[in-house]
Amino acid sequence: MATVLEHKCPNCGGGVEFNVGAQKLKCPFCDAEFDIPAEDNTASESNVIDAINWSASNSGWNDGETNGMNVYICNSCGGEIIADQTTGASSCPYCDNPVVMKGQFSGALRPDLVIPFKFDKNAAKAALKKHISTKKFVPKAFKEENHIDEIKGVYVPHWLFSCDAVAEVYYHGQKVRTWSDSDYDYTETSHFDIYRSGSIGFDNIPVDGSTKMADDLMESIEPFNINDAVDFNTAYLSGYLSDKYDVTVEDSTERANQRIRESASDAFKQTVEGYTRLETNSVNMNVANGFYKYALYPVWILNTSWNGDKYTFAMNGQTGKFVGDIPTDKKAVNKFGLLLGLGLSALFCGISCLISLL
Repeated sequence: MATVLEHKCPNCGGGVEFNVGAQKLKCPFCDAEFDIPAEDNTASESNVIDAINWSASNSGWNDGETNGMNVYICNSCGGEIIADQTTGASSCPYCDNPVVMKGQFSGALRPDLVIPFKFDKNAAKAALKKHISTKKFVPKAFKEENHIDEIKGVYVPHWLFSCDAVAEVYYHGQKVRTWSDSDYDYTETSHFDIYRSGSIGFDNIPVDGSTKMADDLMESIEPFNINDAVDFNTAYLSGYLSDKYDVTVEDSTERANQRIRESASDAFKQTVEGYTRLETNSVNMNVANGFYKYALYPVWILNTSWNGDKYTFAMNGQTGKFVGDIPTDKKAVNKFGLLLGLGLSALFCGISCLISLL
């Protein structure tokens, strides 16, 4: 057990990594593969919360579990990155600035769950190339291989909120009817107050626990399939980086409540039919039987700069969904605009000449 926690091959003593294809630990030196052993997770149970507040978790690390895990500090964004001794970290996966080792990892809360990577670095490279190839006016330097090599696999911390809720949702609906006669066109708009209520359950509503990972970027690569999550084991971190959460569960509750209210509104809205327009006025909720879990989600991240601006790409390490903004070659855009303008001018000139001939 101790050799696995330290990420050493029991055959040759070399450093092992988590292999996404085999979903096992694999030694790159002797190609030996072995299963990830179960760990004692009695210390990682989540606390039950009351009907109003999301309470803090008290999960702790097991003795010896963090052996061989180091913490690296980014002097630019202040992020704390966790990596094992065989992987290490030389640059921050979020801002790509150099990091310095702080020492052996200790403290913080122990994750309850982890979703292992299903896509490796080669798949992330291919996804980036495909993403860039579908966009116009991409600067040539942005397509170079040195940018692609900077992709890093990172486990991003998340708080998962679950609860039962009783919700009341008020909507404003409109029905629009139009007709015409020989003299006028008519439009009649009728307004309605609509009410829905009921019980609804929510399981594992995710909230990003890292300030370095932009919420809109993280949520754009959702959903993650929580059914693939397994009990946390440090062996899954081997060969990858892991971000240490810097948003507490207490600070995440506002976003969790917002996502729960929005989900309840959308769910009840599906029961309202026959209206031209439908808007949500208010959502009232009482939450009970709530609890949370701390989980790690797999994400491939690429950061690069172009003309002083930072561009971040992210790929869901479980489903392969890829997102990111592409820098634009302004010279190419201006050239295209000039050619388009000349083409339109020639077209209008041709039409004018044709009309004059007629």
